[in-house]
Amino acid sequence: MHQMWSPWRSTYIDTFKKPAKKKRRGESIFTAALEANDDDGQFIVWRGKHCFVIMNRYPYNSGHLMIVPYRKTGRFEDIRGEEFVEIMATTQRAKKALDKVMKPQGYNFGANIGRAAGAGVDNHIHFHIVPRWNGDTNLMPVLANTKIISEDMRATLKKLRKAF
Repeated sequence: MHQMWSPWRSTYIDTFKKPAKKKRRGESIFTAALEANDDDGQFIVWRGKHCFVIMNRYPYNSGHLMIVPYRKTGRFEDIRGEEFVEIMATTQRAKKALDKVMKPQGYNFGANIGRAAGAGVDNHIHFHIVPRWNGDTNLMPVLANTKIISEDMRATLKKLRKAF
């Protein structure tokens, strides 16, 4: 049997042992993250006028970001013009930062709208931008139901903030 060594992983896992702020009824995880006023602890990379950028705590790949409007809605058609413009401009900015820091060979970008489409948070629309590299998939997710994230999220956060 082969063993995988990732000593940083225990530090990352320990961040989830801290008691989380209790979410109010109907509040999204994104609103709770904003109201925590702890951008480092919540992995918030950048705040704009209408939206913000947060790292995904369960990333598909290192550098997986989410662009989230401040205003909570689960409906794509409810996004207002000025919000949509800033979301798209922020996506471009996120891509440039990821290009500089992560140097990916491609991206997945999009949103899961509705629970049936795979939205884990279906009451607060958000957009994913996931850096991709040739060969970044392997048998670990298939055989061991495990995804390997190659860099400590706090290190990635610092690099992305600097690039933003």
